[in-house]
Amino acid sequence: MLKKVLNHMAKKPFASSADLGDKTETLEILADGVYALTAEGDPNVGAIEAEDFIIAFEARATPKAANDWLEMLRKHTDKPVKYLVLSHYHAVRVLGASAFKAESIIAHEKTRFLIEERGKQDWDSEYGRMPRLFREPEGIPGLTHPDIVFNDRLEIPLGGDRGNLVLQYCGRGHTAGDIVAWLPKQKVLFAGDLVEAEAALYTGDAFHFDWSTQTLDQVKAFEAEVLVGGRGAVARGREAVDAAIEQTRGFLNGMKEKVGEVHKRGGTLKEAFEATRDHLAPKFGQWPIFEHCLPFDVQRLWDEYEGIDWPRIWTAERDQEVWDQLQD
Repeated sequence: MLKKVLNHMAKKPFASSADLGDKTETLEILADGVYALTAEGDPNVGAIEAEDFIIAFEARATPKAANDWLEMLRKHTDKPVKYLVLSHYHAVRVLGASAFKAESIIAHEKTRFLIEERGKQDWDSEYGRMPRLFREPEGIPGLTHPDIVFNDRLEIPLGGDRGNLVLQYCGRGHTAGDIVAWLPKQKVLFAGDLVEAEAALYTGDAFHFDWSTQTLDQVKAFEAEVLVGGRGAVARGREAVDAAIEQTRGFLNGMKEKVGEVHKRGGTLKEAFEATRDHLAPKFGQWPIFEHCLPFDVQRLWDEYEGIDWPRIWTAERDQEVWDQLQD
């Protein structure tokens, strides 16, 4: 009985449920009229100022959290938000959309499909995993549905001498429908969760083999001089940009190596998780949300080795089952 009690006491808190400390949010001006908000490993967001309007990139988890970001942005510009761009479908990126009062919400066609297919389950799942990000959750009016969708590339003229904003699909990666926002004139890339700058990867809905190869190759081909990843600090300079991309690739390749070894020899999912954690922890273990993400990451990659191409839907119940099985 004592052993059971001690085991229970030693068990890690579920996902990020115990991460309740405030993070310092910093608005950074990346170029004239180009803004990013970073928050010590919490999800990053951005905004691009056109001649007469704003294009917001990512929505945050709730209207309250989005309004906190907009209040900071309004110290620099009072132009209306015409477009809200969603890089992908995850709840912490989309459920704050109503705060922007945008004329249109833009996403990849697969992101629209994923919201319709699994948006409610993902909302419940992410709220359970990361409650701190959901400031005043009662303010969420419902799922976010884009009204402009595209397949490969969408270009938005910014007016004046500001150039264009290019929204582009680089291939399957963090999800089936991730897009990036590229400013060719300013050489600034908003990569969403396709790249994390010294923050752990969440890959529970990912396509590891595509992401780690041709998708990241396409991201790297922009040759950006400033990169805003999904989490972590802004990468400035080509060397830092390429390093962030290669850190992301290294995390994915390390997972593929260890999970693949265990799967090939007929081992168990638990063995694959432990081998992957032991392999990645020395380099990545201190990064934000490493312990939170890894059980879900390994389960998804294991599924891919099992031949399951389309990610299984995460529910609050399935989250807890995988956590209890793998993370102790």
